[in-house]
Amino acid sequence: MINTIAQIDFVASAGRSPWHRASALPKLVLAGGAVGLAVFAPGLKLQLALYAMGWLVALTSLLPLRLLAAAAGYPLLFSVLYIALRWDGSVEGALSIALRPLTASLFAVWLVGTTPYPDLFAPISLVLPRAAGDGLFLTYRALFELLVRTQRLFRAFRLRAAESLPVRRRLPLAGEGLATLVLYGFERSQRMYSILMLRGHAGRICGCRHYAEWTRADLWVVLGAAAVAAAGVLLWRSP
Repeated sequence: MINTIAQIDFVASAGRSPWHRASALPKLVLAGGAVGLAVFAPGLKLQLALYAMGWLVALTSLLPLRLLAAAAGYPLLFSVLYIALRWDGSVEGALSIALRPLTASLFAVWLVGTTPYPDLFAPISLVLPRAAGDGLFLTYRALFELLVRTQRLFRAFRLRAAESLPVRRRLPLAGEGLATLVLYGFERSQRMYSILMLRGHAGRICGCRHYAEWTRADLWVVLGAAAVAAAGVLLWRSP
């Protein structure tokens, strides 16, 4: 999981596909429209068309196939239980339930895999309260360090043969490890706040504006949005 998130963050800045060169704002609109249409699509044909479009934009973004399959397949693990509980014996019904999160995850992976995080959070921070927007921006960056520290903590437990201990002794160790992570996160946030204040923080962290600078590559996003809109109009009433 840690490696998957780190690879997505890397290819978002290092990718060379036309999707990477497109500005963030139209990609946000395309992804939001496709996800909204997939969630509320009444028929299976429209859901299949959106799912195919999701794979098309994801594959043409030149993301690694193993990375794409791992990131896009996570929702399926959580959908299996829901499908089992709601299944009425119809294959179409089960497929319809599964396609909604799978399509949404494909477009989400395409968006975060082709858009650097400052461009991704800049337009979002404009519609959120200032504290919430800055908090999301900082949390995204702190997530990687906390995940790496968690991985090191579990590796230390294995090296000290903690897995061979009885359960009554492993539970206190797990609690101590969790408390260590909480204290580390609090200390890091305090240190980061002090650094920002020393550097003259004025209440807006992600203030970049080039997320809306239109380029020629945005034509691909416009074509993708037109295809999604056409599928919605033509297949909305199809079963």
